Amino acid sequence: MDVSSTELQDLIAFLDSSPSPHHVVHNVVTRLEASGFGEFHLGSTDRESVSQPSIALGYIRREGAIVAWSIPTDAPSDRGFNILGAHTDSPGLRIKAHPDHSSMNWRQLNVEVYGGILNNSWLDRDLGIAGVVTDTEGGSHLIAVDEPLARVPQLAVHLDRTVNESGLVLDRQQHLRPVWALDGGPGFADWLQQRLGGIRPVWWELGLFDVQKAAVLGADHSMLASGRLDNQLSCWAGLWALTHATVGSRPAMIVLNDHEEVGSASTTGAAGPLLEHALELITLAQGGGRSELIRRLSDSLCISADNAHAVHPNYPDRHDPHHRPLVGAGPAVKVNVNQRYATTAGTAHRFTAACDTAGVPWQVFTSHNSMPCGSTIGPITATRLGIDTVDVGVPQLSMHSARELCGVHDPIWLARALTAWMAN
Repeated sequence: MDVSSTELQDLIAFLDSSPSPHHVVHNVVTRLEASGFGEFHLGSTDRESVSQPSIALGYIRREGAIVAWSIPTDAPSDRGFNILGAHTDSPGLRIKAHPDHSSMNWRQLNVEVYGGILNNSWLDRDLGIAGVVTDTEGGSHLIAVDEPLARVPQLAVHLDRTVNESGLVLDRQQHLRPVWALDGGPGFADWLQQRLGGIRPVWWELGLFDVQKAAVLGADHSMLASGRLDNQLSCWAGLWALTHATVGSRPAMIVLNDHEEVGSASTTGAAGPLLEHALELITLAQGGGRSELIRRLSDSLCISADNAHAVHPNYPDRHDPHHRPLVGAGPAVKVNVNQRYATTAGTAHRFTAACDTAGVPWQVFTSHNSMPCGSTIGPITATRLGIDTVDVGVPQLSMHSARELCGVHDPIWLARALTAWMAN
């Protein structure tokens, strides 16, 4: 693939400008509004909010989550949606409410581990700070300080002589606290107030992120390295499809939830009501009612897109030899008979048919029997709303690392398959 391709460069720009879930939503809104989408506020039942001359283009956002849709004007209120589901959050280090800590002439930040991080991947990286801040009046402010501010320094090998033989063991409370100044440096709240131009911060949802930019690498320019590929890559692919698909006969939608990495149980997580509320409000605005909504749910298909574990060349034994996803071989259909993924034979066929239409290769991922797989928003959406669902994902290495790795072709192929599916 040409590394200067519009799709790949747009993905890289999206990753580089999305250091937190709130920034993901901000960037999605920017791209949606540039494509003619308008905001639809929860609580509104104004039919004109979703009715436009040729097609309804709208979105609902809430904190680190967003739902957006494209509805053909002739689509009845019980016509099912083609829904792409993904999540905006990634594992990392979040800054605690009382962040200031001093030890041995170092100023440090108290952090809390968010999700299932690879602890060692956060060592010896230049870290910035990003997220959202609440002021004394309750106002919300998006902030991203994209410069080296903090670092979690690893203990020198001279002081840990057996580390290479016995392995690195990190206590999350003691060993992941980053340094960010020497004693005498600023307190965190004062520094943050200065960065906000004098606005006094009261509360915040801030995290650390690796300031190294996304990069194409390899002698053949075949790989993409970046933070937060899981799962901003899928967010981007769904957004690209929604804003580039030609008008089909079925409504199309993306739902990008927060908090998947910690179980999805929140107002903005997949276990919360955001998607259901959006579908109900759209149905009401189209003149439908509860019965139309139920028919709409039963007629919908959700593609839950969340990256898959590519087979690692140094650890091939960790995969089933007949179902191990390869980088550069297309998106993987994720199957688990214990319902950790929501894929069925019927929903898998509908996704792979879209891949075939788009000329996109695809493959199948099923876990090694001794390596239980994780889960996604797919089973939650299917269970909560009764929507037929298929789990898919781009294969990647270094999942839950501060910097992850995938192929350059697979994200583009996923976006093209989703575009063909949304045009159905």
